[in-house]
Amino acid sequence: MNIPNVYPVSARGPVDHDVRAQIVTAAKEHFSRYGYEKTTVSDLAKAIGFSKAYIYKFFESKQVIGEMICSNCLIEMEAEIRQAVAEAERPPEKLRRLFKAMVTVTLRLFSEDRKLYEIATSASTERWQAARTYEERIHQLLLDILEAGRQSGDFERKTPLDEAAAAIFLTMRPYLDPLLLQHSLAHAEQAPGQLAGLVLRSLSP
Repeated sequence: MNIPNVYPVSARGPVDHDVRAQIVTAAKEHFSRYGYEKTTVSDLAKAIGFSKAYIYKFFESKQVIGEMICSNCLIEMEAEIRQAVAEAERPPEKLRRLFKAMVTVTLRLFSEDRKLYEIATSASTERWQAARTYEERIHQLLLDILEAGRQSGDFERKTPLDEAAAAIFLTMRPYLDPLLLQHSLAHAEQAPGQLAGLVLRSLSP
């Protein structure tokens, strides 16, 4: 499933410029090797072979480069979550798949590339726009599932929809937010099934 790049990132120069993509690719590799926090724009310029001034023609700061990398990563994570949800037919199973896929993609980010995980924690701590947009879109996906469940008769209708979605989203946050995930690892294997089961029981008509 293709998700449009709707995660806003402030950058300079032409949006489709090849150099921008080249800088982002090289920066991701450099961050993976040395870490986001320890890398400066001067380090990137030296590694890429561009002058620092030239990099600043496309990105106003290291954070903006990090946001671009973060945005690309979150788009892929969202696409995987949406694909998992789309494969289920009924709303209850869609909700179960939402919980499972959400934990799966966040755990993968945590375990496969710890250096890039630093970018994700910075995005969460500093509330980067890409991180906020990701949460908003997952929250909207949850709302869509709840609305479909009410229309199909699978979910109760007494609780205001926004209130139900907000409460359920709070149960998801420890596994949605990479910063919080590190404190929830001990329960990550059982969490998707247990939380989804609890939520579905609360949604019974």
